[in-house]
Formats: sequence, C-alpha cells, structure tokens
Amino acid sequence: MSAVAVDDDLALVQRAAGGEVSAFEILYRRHVRRIHGVVWRLVGGVEARAEELTQDAFVKAWQALPGFRGDSAFSTWLHRLAVNTALMDLRSRVGAEALETDDSALEHMRAPGGSQALGIDLERAVATLPPRARAVLVLYDVEGWKHEEIAAELGMAVGSSKAQLHRARGLLRRVLGDTP
Repeated sequence: MSAVAVDDDLALVQRAAGGEVSAFEILYRRHVRRIHGVVWRLVGGVEARAEELTQDAFVKAWQALPGFRGDSAFSTWLHRLAVNTALMDLRSRVGAEALETDDSALEHMRAPGGSQALGIDLERAVATLPPRARAVLVLYDVEGWKHEEIAAELGMAVGSSKAQLHRARGLLRRVLGDTP
C-alpha cells in the first residue's frame, strides 16, 4: 500500500472514528477483499462462515476505531483484528479438538495420479486440514507470522506451532498425492 493510501486511510479513520459512516464505508470497500481472503482461508473455505466473520471483524473495527492510535497502518491493524476474530471463532467451536486427530478424514481428498490444477487442489486441501493445523499453516506460510506470534494467539507452545505446521505440510503432501 502506498504512502498516499496509508495517509488517506488515516484521514478516513479519523473521520470514521468521529462517527462519519461514509468514511467507514470507503475503508470497508478498500479492505474487504483482503480481509475476506484471510478469514476464508482460516475457516477452511466455508463461505458462509467467512462472510459472517468478515462482517464481525468490520463491526469490531467500527466499534474500536476511537481507540485506534495509529501505531501501525490501519490495514495492518484491521488485518490483525480480522485474524483474531477468526481465531476466536476457531477456539470456540465445540468438537474442534476431536478434529485435530482425525487425519483419516483427509484420505477422500487424495488427488489421483498427481496434482492437476494445483492451485484449486491446494485450496481444497488446505480447507480440509484440521482447524489448528490449518490456522498455523495459513498464519505462517500465507500471512508471514512467526511461530511465537502464532503460539501466543492460539494458546499453544512454540514447539506445538512448529509441530502443527509440519503436520499440516505433511497432510497437504499426502492429500495432493506427493507422497505414498
């Protein structure tokens, strides 16, 4: 994002924090695609949940705008808020722990004879990962978070974050047909 866009965001944030709905609408339109994308990946490609959590993130952003200090770019702050919203949803899901150990559920996704249409196969495969493994993979490999940040956010040890990443990558290789 250019310096002009960051400055423009800051002006819009200040106006929105003062209650100007039209300024917030501009911020929403400017950032919704990126926010939806990360949330969609974190929830495993479940569109209805991604839409709901994206909206939740923007509602929280609207409510928290008066407290936005500008220590980081608005886009960074909003992105972090959206990821936290999705991760809180992940943690609150009943039965998510049972999914953590059910690697056999991924067998039906195995690509026959290799990985045709790798991009589509990869998105589908990521969506089938157990929730915590998927969250670690998305946050580390896609969003560029460090294991320390992931561990703190997901309430796990740094070693567990590394283990979940290793597990997620192994499951992806198996699902995509790269290993026997």
